[in-house]
Amino acid sequence: MNPLLTAPSQRLRITIASLLLSGATSSFALNTATIVSSAVSPNCLEYRVVGICYWLFCTMFGCSVRTSVKVRHYIPDAVVSSYSNTGENPWVEVRAMSMPNPTAKAGGDGTTNHDNENNLAKFKNADVIGHPAGSVFSQFASASGYTCRGAGTAFMPYLLSTLDTLAWRYNVPEMVYPEALIPGMREIGGRTTLNLWGNVYPRGGFLHQTDDYKSGAVVAQRAGDIVTRRAQPHVYQPLLATARDGYWPAGALVETDASTGKWQELTPTLSTTCAVFPHGNPRVQAQQGDYAWALWRPYACCQRRGQVFLGSVDFQ
Repeated sequence: MNPLLTAPSQRLRITIASLLLSGATSSFALNTATIVSSAVSPNCLEYRVVGICYWLFCTMFGCSVRTSVKVRHYIPDAVVSSYSNTGENPWVEVRAMSMPNPTAKAGGDGTTNHDNENNLAKFKNADVIGHPAGSVFSQFASASGYTCRGAGTAFMPYLLSTLDTLAWRYNVPEMVYPEALIPGMREIGGRTTLNLWGNVYPRGGFLHQTDDYKSGAVVAQRAGDIVTRRAQPHVYQPLLATARDGYWPAGALVETDASTGKWQELTPTLSTTCAVFPHGNPRVQAQQGDYAWALWRPYACCQRRGQVFLGSVDFQ
């Protein structure tokens, strides 16, 4: 199993892709082609050989134990958009999925736009839609070795806040959850470090935050939190795969924990790297209040080499 960037031709391809990505700015519309090209990111992929799997292989002449390499890497499962104006998802090709309807019409801030107003009520819509990279990402990742399959299906809507009106716009029933009422529970950032971006609960579109970028990030985290869990009080589809022999899919997304998922900014600036919220990277405020990130999730797997999976051993 070769590590990343072993072949000169592969290094050249990745260098060119990185230069193209780093040259992209907010002047580019967020379209499918841009999103697909963004998936060529070694930093976000983070491909690693992490262990060995053992398989029992049997024939009519007897049985033997075979091994295969266990790998771990991230996969861009979905594009999560967080935007102020209902019906104006920044990803232009999927905008028609979340147009205004009788129960979800308007959006935007709840009060004035003064930057020094500490009680500024903001509102964001959110959409979670399957990442479109598909075969482009598969070819890129397979250059490193054996690869895992993600949970996302391209262009599949996993959460459209315009269809989740009761929970997204009225915070029912999560407004009375302990996570929503007790300070310090499920928060993005820290109070002691004076870097509190916002609270995960209630997982709706409203929050109080003077920084629009941070508002968009918190709402994106809330949407990701919902779709990576089952049986939540929202209108959505779970973005989860089922574990099986030799396959360990990503679980629930947890804020500030990169081992559960990380974010690649797509707009208003296009990033070549991934991070968790909160982060210290430069933050560009979107003029229309629309943001989008690719949600990369960790998967581990190994190639099947027998009829019976005996287990795996991870390297220290």
